[in-house]
Amino acid sequence: MTAKRELLKETIEHIDIKSFDATPIIDSMKKMSFSSRDTANAADILLKMVRDKECTNILTLAGSTSAGGCMQVYVDMVKSHMIDVIVATGASIIDMDFFEAIGFKHYIGRTDVPDKKLRDYYIDRIYDTFIDEDDLQVCDGTIKLVADTLQHRPYSSREFIWELGKYLVKNAVKKDSLIQACYENGVPIFCPAFSDSSAGFGLVKHQWENPDKHVTIDSVRDFRELTMIKMEAETSGLFMIGGGVPKNFAQDTVVCAEILGKSVPMHKYAVQITVADARDGACSSSTLQEASSWGKVDTKYEQMVYAEATTVLPLIASFVYHSGAWEKRKPKEWSKLFQK
Repeated sequence: MTAKRELLKETIEHIDIKSFDATPIIDSMKKMSFSSRDTANAADILLKMVRDKECTNILTLAGSTSAGGCMQVYVDMVKSHMIDVIVATGASIIDMDFFEAIGFKHYIGRTDVPDKKLRDYYIDRIYDTFIDEDDLQVCDGTIKLVADTLQHRPYSSREFIWELGKYLVKNAVKKDSLIQACYENGVPIFCPAFSDSSAGFGLVKHQWENPDKHVTIDSVRDFRELTMIKMEAETSGLFMIGGGVPKNFAQDTVVCAEILGKSVPMHKYAVQITVADARDGACSSSTLQEASSWGKVDTKYEQMVYAEATTVLPLIASFVYHSGAWEKRKPKEWSKLFQK
């Protein structure tokens, strides 16, 4: 076995929230303090979101939880109709999900391997997770191949990812991907900074080879489309992993609707799981309380959970899954809003 293969021999396994019932843990946390009680309160808010039949639930993803073992959590939330819309980084959707859907893996890594050595082996590191750069470049190339088959015009990221869902229905190696689950359940995915990912490399090569007419990603159209969902839905809730662009993009739909002349209610529910703080004036795009001053988030049902998401997300999602509340919830299928 080569040194590279030795480092890439043990794959990340995605946790299955259906295989265990976290209800006793969450119920116990309700009587504890600190992050435990915050986590339990966040679980109760997500449960309220799922039970609220009028509410459109938006999942925002930033960071590397998908590569770190939580991808199946998001897939199961979509399949269980807990989530109606996703706003994510391009990396979460392409480098992590599409990457695995076409047959590649993330690997259990270590932090003590010199990064210069990893570079020599063409291994990329996300803290203690390894990725084979050769595989990632195949992912880049696959994005290009899909773009090459499409009409050369502007697309929203949602529209382009919808085309990736079509591609995966016929070509996926791993059938249980988030993109395919969303495609099959009418859940739109938005990546407002789509090019900041493996998708960007593939689309750049596509444009390089088609300089006069090519596929482009229209991020303004992304904003308009997501705002259209907020205006149609009115009642909405945010379940946010990390912060950054996806979080702010989803929150800003309330303000955008106002600019367009339609008054819509602030997001009724909001949970954010983050390790950021507010000392730099941001907390990865503001605390939820601060967002209320901008007219984005109501503060009646909001909870900040200061924790690394892979440690608490599976408990929260398992608690809601095993409540069975999702069984009475009809899918919103917001993708139909954009179908001609």
